[in-house]
Amino acid sequence: MSRHATARKPRASSQLRIAGILDAARTLLAEQGVANLSIYSVAERAEMPPSSVYHFFSSVPAILEALTADVHAAFRACLQQPIEHDSLRHWQDLSRLVEERMLSIYAADAAARQLILAQHGLTEVTQADRQHDIELGRLMLALFERHFELPALPEDVDVFALAMELGDRVYARSVQLHGEITPRLAEEGMRVFDAYLGLYLPPFLPKRATAREI
Repeated sequence: MSRHATARKPRASSQLRIAGILDAARTLLAEQGVANLSIYSVAERAEMPPSSVYHFFSSVPAILEALTADVHAAFRACLQQPIEHDSLRHWQDLSRLVEERMLSIYAADAAARQLILAQHGLTEVTQADRQHDIELGRLMLALFERHFELPALPEDVDVFALAMELGDRVYARSVQLHGEITPRLAEEGMRVFDAYLGLYLPPFLPKRATAREI
C-alpha cells in the first residue's frame, strides 16, 4: 500500500504535492513506460526534491499502485454513469455499452494502458489491479441486476471480474503488438467478454419493466 494511504486525510498542501507527484508519474509513464520510471525522474518532472516524493511514496511500485487506484476510479465512475433503460433490448447491449466506456478510458489514457495492459512484471501493481477488478465485477453485477433479471450465478467465481480480465487479455495483446487497442482487437475483446458471460447468462434475459433502484 502506498504511504499516503493513512488513517487521516492529508492536509491541502500535502494533497497538492501528492497530486503533483502522480501527475508527473502519469506523464512519464505515458512517455517512457514503467521500466524508465524512478523516484528521481518523478521528482525532476514534478519539480520537487526526491525527499519530498519519498515522504509520500516509499518506492516506484507505491506510486504505481496509487495510479492504478486512480485508473480504476475512472472505471468505477463509468459504471455509475446514467444508462437509458429503454435503450437496452438485450443484456449484450449493456455489456457493449460498458466495454465501450472502458475502452474510451484506455484510448484517452496511455498511462492506464501501461499500468493495466502492458507487461511490466510488477507483482504489487498486478495484485492491486486484480483486487480492483473484483470490486469492478461486483459493481458490474449490480448494474446488470438493475436492468435485467439474472439467473443464479456461482458464489465461488467472480463471473463479471473474470470476464473483464479475459477481455483485458485481448486488449493487452493489442497494446503489445500495436502500442494501442486497435478497433479490430477492441471488437475481439468485447466478443471474449460476451462469450464468457454467455457461459452463465442465457442469450435472452428478461428485462425489468423499470430500472431497479440501487
